[in-house]
Amino acid sequence: MILVTGSAGRIGRAVMAALRAQGREVRGFDLHADAPDIAGALEDRSAVIAAMDRVTEVLHLGAFMSWAPQDIDRMFRANVDGTHHLLEAVTDVRRFIFASSGEVYPENRPKSLPVDEAHPLQPTTPYGLTKLLGEELVRFHQRAGLETVILRFSHTQDATELLDERSVFSGPRFFLHPRIRQQEALGNAATVAALRAADPGHPAHVLARNAAGRPYRMHITDTRDMVAGILLALDHPAAAGQTFNLGADMPVDFGDLLPRMSQATGLPLVTVDLPGDGVYYETSNARIRDKLGFRTEWTIDRMLEEACLARRQRGLM
Repeated sequence: MILVTGSAGRIGRAVMAALRAQGREVRGFDLHADAPDIAGALEDRSAVIAAMDRVTEVLHLGAFMSWAPQDIDRMFRANVDGTHHLLEAVTDVRRFIFASSGEVYPENRPKSLPVDEAHPLQPTTPYGLTKLLGEELVRFHQRAGLETVILRFSHTQDATELLDERSVFSGPRFFLHPRIRQQEALGNAATVAALRAADPGHPAHVLARNAAGRPYRMHITDTRDMVAGILLALDHPAAAGQTFNLGADMPVDFGDLLPRMSQATGLPLVTVDLPGDGVYYETSNARIRDKLGFRTEWTIDRMLEEACLARRQRGLM
């Protein structure tokens, strides 16, 4: 029995479908799980113990992510306490896969590029800190004999989300008005002021640059490529005891992507220089490529093609 935590999430749903397509016995665990899976919270020790019954492999993908200061305590309960509860409930588990994050690195202030697995672990966000603490819990149990794999996830999206202003990630990242609403909710007054000054008063894309005018640059990985890497981590003999960056081969330069998005949707593009250093990093996936044979299939170009099709199907293009 394979337990998948976070089974109702973007990656969790896709992993569950892939495993079931292989004919494997799998159980989901999520706050929003449907029968025959188990609904429960990671911070609920009794629910976690029940979910671990007869489990032989664990894909611990579940986590709570938020940028809001009022959610920090909840993040620690779900991501740190929850990971502890799972590990303490392990009995006859063959392999435990832990979904960590690129935020365990100082992605916005990297010491060197590309960021590989040897880069110093210096999270600059509460979420990144909870993931680093989760990694330490996993490594502690690994030293006690549990076979583990740590995957540091890239930012992940379904391709169909890229041009969907309703998406919790793509909306604020690529569309002006959702970004204004997000930054207002976070209380970032200076950022809101810069965005509002560029607002043409109708829907538009936004090209975010840092205070020096450098466009943002980050990894965006298709869910299907992430699932392929997770399945390798679950079954490949060479994965045991290893830590891998899992994500796209190359980062996405917003200075290139946003004009193409604007051309595709017909919405105008506004360029805004935002306070601070901005987002600018490149993460190496060389280790998982070399050791496990991981290969990505969904470039940002292919993702954008699929996003255009999805937008046309919504009658917006």
